[in-house]
This record gives sequence, C-alpha cells and structure tokens, in this order.
Amino acid sequence: MLTRDVGVAGLPELSGTGRCLVMGVVNITPDSFSDGGEWFEPEAGVRHGLDLLAEGADILDVGGESTRPGSARVTEEEELARVIPVIGRLAAAGAVVSVDTTRSRVAAESVAAGARIVNDVSGGLADPAMADVVARTGVAYVAMHWRGHSDVMDDLEVYDDVVADVRDELAQRLDALHAAGVAPEQVILDPGLGFSKAGALNWPLLAHLDALGSLGRPILVGASRKRFLGHLLARPAAAGRAEPVPPAARDHATAAVSALAARAGAWCVRVHAARASVDAVHVAAAWEDAARTIDDDPVRRAAHPQHTEAPE
Repeated sequence: MLTRDVGVAGLPELSGTGRCLVMGVVNITPDSFSDGGEWFEPEAGVRHGLDLLAEGADILDVGGESTRPGSARVTEEEELARVIPVIGRLAAAGAVVSVDTTRSRVAAESVAAGARIVNDVSGGLADPAMADVVARTGVAYVAMHWRGHSDVMDDLEVYDDVVADVRDELAQRLDALHAAGVAPEQVILDPGLGFSKAGALNWPLLAHLDALGSLGRPILVGASRKRFLGHLLARPAAAGRAEPVPPAARDHATAAVSALAARAGAWCVRVHAARASVDAVHVAAAWEDAARTIDDDPVRRAAHPQHTEAPE
C-alpha cells in the first residue's frame, strides 16, 4: 500500500481517497514571496480561500508569518491577529483548514478556532511545546524537514547525501514526536523543498519520494512557485545573464510537479494556484488506475509484456 493511502488521524474524509490531495495556500502576510501581500486583509484572505475551494482544493493552509528566505519573524500576537479570524470563517464555511505555524500557542488557538491540521515547517524544533499541543488536541500534524529559521536557512545547506540526510533527520523528528506523546497516525512528513535547499538539491528529493515514504507516513510536497523552479525556467536577460522567472510564472511547472508527485504516491501537494494542480492529480489518478487495471488482468498483462515481471 502506498503511504498516500495510510490513514491520518482526524481526517477520515481525506484518508484513502485513492488520489493525491491538493492543499491551497492562503497567505495572510504582507511580504510573501509568492503573492506580495495580495490576501493580507482578512476579507481578502477569506475570499481567496473560498476561491481555492471552488477550484477544487481539499485543504486550505492559512499562514500569518512569511517563511521566504531572509524574512524576519513577526510577533506571536500579530500572527494570531492575522490567522484566527480567517481560520474561523473558513472552517465555518465547511473547509478543512490547516494552520501554517511554528508556534504552539498559535497552533492551539487555531485548533480551537476550527483548524484540523497543524502545518509546522520546523517539525517541532522551533517550539518545544508544539508536540504537547499536537498530542493533546489529536490533530493531524505536518512535520517538515527544517534546519533553521528563514534568516539563516540558506547557510545550512550542507548535505552528504540530501535524500539520505533528509530521510534520517525526519526519522529523528518522528522518534522525538512519538516520545513526546504524538501518535504515529497524526504525522504527515514534508521534505522541506527550498528550506536549506536553495537549488538543485530539491530534485533528488522529488525523484526519491519513495525513500521518504519508507518511514511509513504520508508525504506532503510543497514545490509551488519555489526558487528552484524559477531557476529551472530562467530566461536570458538583456545583459546576457539568465534571470529566474518570477513566482507567478512558475505555476505551470508547479502543476507538472504535482502530477509527478501524485504519480509517485504523494499524499498531498501544497500549491498557490489550485485549479491546474487539481487537474494534474486527477490525471495522475486516472493513469494509475489504468496501469492497475492492466496489472490485475492476466489477459491484458500478457498483451502488455512491459507490465510483466522480469525473469529471475
């Protein structure tokens, strides 16, 4: 069984769907790298969340603190003031809401306001009290691979083997969370694309999601609009130097990653523009179903020798 189909505590309607889920990003920040504060006001944030739902997003991820490279932290009070009104209204509208935070108090108050997932880019390292909040509330918890806050993370991009190192560090986080009382079925893992991985190191992680899946928990992939996609799509500038395309010009590449990640067994993709990735994961599901039909039918399998097992 793919780890995509492993049950996640507190999310019965999103467990065992047979396809990759789509998480839409709702940034209630003035300085996000991806949208420049377009949804900063609560009314705009709620409208954007409802638009993402209309486009087919399964989950809305509400964040009140930018994690773009080099960004400074906001106060806890400011983060709460940004996210709580939006979470409450989106949850009341029937959305499955996630809160994107590294702070235990923000997580606790967000869950009280209706959030059902805590998406912690630090995997519990930024706030030692986070594990207790997650264990006590029983919510689903995304633990991302993380080495430091946004102002220092690019200095921490040192790996012997990025796939093995990220897998091992996530395994350590799993062990620490379990020791702190977090149930295994609460945890979703995220390789942390772009976090202490500015460029080419992101591609091996995407190509080897199965290595992370070996830890037995569902995988969330957050590639949307990130720097490594901008560099991949770089275009020659007037001075002859290739310039990364801006974040909003990375959505087609994001959808391609969504399709490939879904086909590789990812539980969910986190994206800024939902519709294209919703379409992409449904294409991946249809592809997978067709392949399974051939594999399960001996007559069709005989007619498609590429699906038969190689001789010993």
